[in-house]
Amino acid sequence: IGRGQFGSVYRALNLNTGQMVAVKRIRLEGLKEDEVTQLMKEVDLVKSLSHPSIVKYEGMARDEDTLNIVLEYAENGSLGQTLKAFGKLNERLVASYVVKILEGLHYLHRCDVVHCDLKAANILTTKNGNVKLSDFGVSLNLRAMEREIKDVAGTPNWMAPEVIELKGASTKSDIWSLACTVIELLTGRPPYAEIANSMTVMFRIVEDQMPPLPEGCSEPLQDFLKQCFHKDPVMRPSAELLCEHYWLKKNWDALKVSLYAVHDLEVNLWCALNRNCDRKTAFHFYVVSVLIFKSQTWLDILPKWIWHMLRHRYPKVLPMISHMVLLLVGEDFLMALIVPSA
Repeated sequence: IGRGQFGSVYRALNLNTGQMVAVKRIRLEGLKEDEVTQLMKEVDLVKSLSHPSIVKYEGMARDEDTLNIVLEYAENGSLGQTLKAFGKLNERLVASYVVKILEGLHYLHRCDVVHCDLKAANILTTKNGNVKLSDFGVSLNLRAMEREIKDVAGTPNWMAPEVIELKGASTKSDIWSLACTVIELLTGRPPYAEIANSMTVMFRIVEDQMPPLPEGCSEPLQDFLKQCFHKDPVMRPSAELLCEHYWLKKNWDALKVSLYAVHDLEVNLWCALNRNCDRKTAFHFYVVSVLIFKSQTWLDILPKWIWHMLRHRYPKVLPMISHMVLLLVGEDFLMALIVPSA
């Protein structure tokens, strides 16, 4: 289900509990001693973390040439995979993700941990839309100082200028990377993606006042990004402060209102259908109608042609689409969509 610097990630089943897990399988053969040491430090770090927005450590198994790290399984994969499948996301959906990412970052930073490689590919999501920060291979533990603080770590397009200039990473470096990730989610590409040479990218990050902002983004979002892109790390807000930013609160409040409105529509629709249709027909109408309602909010990342077809050729495709939805996403996922969580 994924591939990293040192190995691949597989979906696996715990035969004792029936729990689905992700196994990060790493070949140790050929790795230098310091690389193996860094991998074991990643394991120790993930073991010490416990937060809903951080991928959960489940266990480890090691033999002579292989290290298997067992982690919580996130059904929807990474946000990087979501971008590849569905393209760029809208502001409201991005804001809902950013709130949860910031909660995870706030926890990490309180634990004196800097992620150092925050990007869409390292942010997992569950079937209910929850966020799980992952891949702590280059993370910096400020308390333990397990590696040189002035090492260059991360991926060039998401790197903060102070990291590139070897001034040292800090919790504020993650805030810069978060802003780059917001641009990545909104446009499908990180800042300076048009530049092929990574050295040129890093030069531009250091020299430019800030990375170019996406066209058409709202004023609150522009303010959010500008605060994160302060060249002086001290001037950047903390993850905790950013959670209170107007851009996030505005979109989060709008999302909650729309979900409550959808819930009211669902209740009324289900009652009306039960009175006037047989149960099978009622369920078909209910499923597709709810999906259409919610496509106006966070589900509008799904392909536009599906919703166009549903709206304009509804009578012909309704049974087929609703049956296909059940087969593809499963009843549990469907119920998670239909019934908003508290």
